[in-house]
Amino acid sequence: MQGRIHSLESFGTVDGPGTRFVVFVQGCPMRCAYCHNPDTWDLSGGTLMEPSYIIEQYEKNEAFYANGGGLTVTGGEPLMQVDFMIDLFTLAKERDIHTCIDSSGIAFNPDNEPLLQKLDKLMTLTDLVMLDIKHIDPEKHRELTMQPNENILKFAAYLNEKHVDMWIRHVVVPGITDDEKYLFDLGYFIGQFDNLKALDVLPYHTMGEKKYESLGMEYKLRGVPAMDKDKLLDKKKAIIDGIKKRRS
Repeated sequence: MQGRIHSLESFGTVDGPGTRFVVFVQGCPMRCAYCHNPDTWDLSGGTLMEPSYIIEQYEKNEAFYANGGGLTVTGGEPLMQVDFMIDLFTLAKERDIHTCIDSSGIAFNPDNEPLLQKLDKLMTLTDLVMLDIKHIDPEKHRELTMQPNENILKFAAYLNEKHVDMWIRHVVVPGITDDEKYLFDLGYFIGQFDNLKALDVLPYHTMGEKKYESLGMEYKLRGVPAMDKDKLLDKKKAIIDGIKKRRS
């Protein structure tokens, strides 16, 4: 099964453990206000690639990934192309490559039995899922992304049921996702899961503005300042407090 691919990156350092070969897939239903890859939204875009070709590109620099690295698929939304993901990760596991999915969880649907069967297969081939939870509050999540978060939160529970290691990512945007009540609530939610292995709290930056300009698109967060990194530890502490409360 071919995949629609936006781009490949040989030396990713923020896409999972170690140095990673990163596959950016095409297609995403989310419309996050701070998305810095809006050119990945269109599912009909990108370049068709065979899983075998991607593995060949990985193997060209395989020595760099040997010390705790591996293959990460991000996007776009990888789970929009689940058949391709199964084929790609099947080849990866045949070569003992560490596999990671960087996902928003938006494609998960617990009522879609054919999809669940495919996801069950994919999870047996997946070492780590980096789940990006944009906002814990349903209404504020919809305002931020134009999508609900109900199935995203259910996807976190699904990963726990399947015993797939999970890293949670959360971008802190001034005035939008930095409220400490909601950060605590996020921590309280994820604190129930045994498979939670890491928490990445990321500062919002404004580097996406120029890309939107070049694409002739409106940047919804124009004027919102970058997150003060000095305040980021306090924001992360609010999430950790929620985790501790859930586990106490």
